[in-house]
Amino acid sequence: MKAVGLTEYLSIDDKNSLRDIELSMPVAAGRDILVKVKAISVNPVDTKVRSPKDVIEKTPRILGWDASGTIVAVGESVTAYQIGDDVFYAGDITRSGCNAEFHLVDERIVGHKPSTLSHAEAAALPLTSITAWEALFDRLRIKESDSTDNRKSILIIGGAGGVGSIAIQLAKKIAGLTVIATASREETINWCKDLGADLVVNHRNNLLTELSAIKYPTVDYILCLNDTDGHWSAMSQLITPQGTICTIVENQHPLDMSELKTKSATFVWEFMFTRSMYQTDDMASQRDLLNNISNLIDEGILRTTLTQTFTPINAENLRNAHGIVEKGKSIGKIVIAN
Repeated sequence: MKAVGLTEYLSIDDKNSLRDIELSMPVAAGRDILVKVKAISVNPVDTKVRSPKDVIEKTPRILGWDASGTIVAVGESVTAYQIGDDVFYAGDITRSGCNAEFHLVDERIVGHKPSTLSHAEAAALPLTSITAWEALFDRLRIKESDSTDNRKSILIIGGAGGVGSIAIQLAKKIAGLTVIATASREETINWCKDLGADLVVNHRNNLLTELSAIKYPTVDYILCLNDTDGHWSAMSQLITPQGTICTIVENQHPLDMSELKTKSATFVWEFMFTRSMYQTDDMASQRDLLNNISNLIDEGILRTTLTQTFTPINAENLRNAHGIVEKGKSIGKIVIAN
C-alpha cells in the first residue's frame, strides 16, 4: 500500500523529510479495524514528532493523527463497527499513524463520521475535538448546558487555531459560557467571532490590560493553547479565586505555582493521547465523545473547522501542510484528501 513516511528527522524544506513509500497491507485483529483512508489532517503534534533530531529509523515511521475513511476489515473482537462504515478518528500516538492508504486503529477511539460532512471536512475534527472536549469537560470540569455556568467566563488563548476553533464552539454552544478568545490579526479575530466568541483580545499585548479594558479583571476558566511559559504570569493573575487553568502546551521552564496558592486555584494538563497511550479503563469514552461530536455536527450545532485542502495524499502535499503549520499562522485546520 502507499504511505508517506520518514527514516530521518529533517527540516521540512528537505525533500527527504517526508517521502512516498510502499508498505505491506495491515491485517485487522482483536479490537482493531482497518480503514481505507480518504482524508487526513496535520496538527502541531505531527511537526513536533517530525522535527530535526539525530535519530535514524530502521523501518519507515508513519506519522498522522487525524483521519476519515471507510472500514474495509474488522478484527474478531470488534463490536461497535462493521465493514462499510464511514468513520473518523485521531488514533494513538504510540502506533503507526494514518498517513497511509490503509490504517489500523482500535475501535474504542473511533467515531462514526458525520453524515453531513465530506471525508475532508470530517478529517479536520477528531484530534482537536477530543482535545477541546476533554479540556473543557474533563479537565476544567465545566458542566454541559448547566444554567449555573451561564454567567461564567472562559479565556481561550489561541482561539483561531485548530483546538481553539472547536473549543470556542463547545464553550459557547454546549456550555453556554461567556467566551473570550485571543487573536492578533484581523482575519483571526473575525474567525473567532464567527465561531461564537463573545469578545476577542490580542494575545500579543498585555493580557491583563486587554481584559481590564473589556471589564473582565478575572475569568472563571482559562484554556491555554499557546505559549504556556509566556502567558503563565498573566494567567495566574487573571484566574478567579477557585478557578481552573488548563493547558495543552508543554512548558520549557518551571512554572511558579505559588501564585495560585492564595486563590486555591487549580492547574491541569490535557493530552488527548493519554487514554490510548495508557489503555485506561475509560478509553472507549473517546468513541462516545466523537459520536457526540458527529451528532452535534449533523444537528447543525457545531461546524467543521476545515479552511484549506490539498489533493491528493502524498509526500509533497504533506510537506506543504507541515510547513504551514510550523509557521504558526494557519487558521482552523489543513486537510489532505484523495
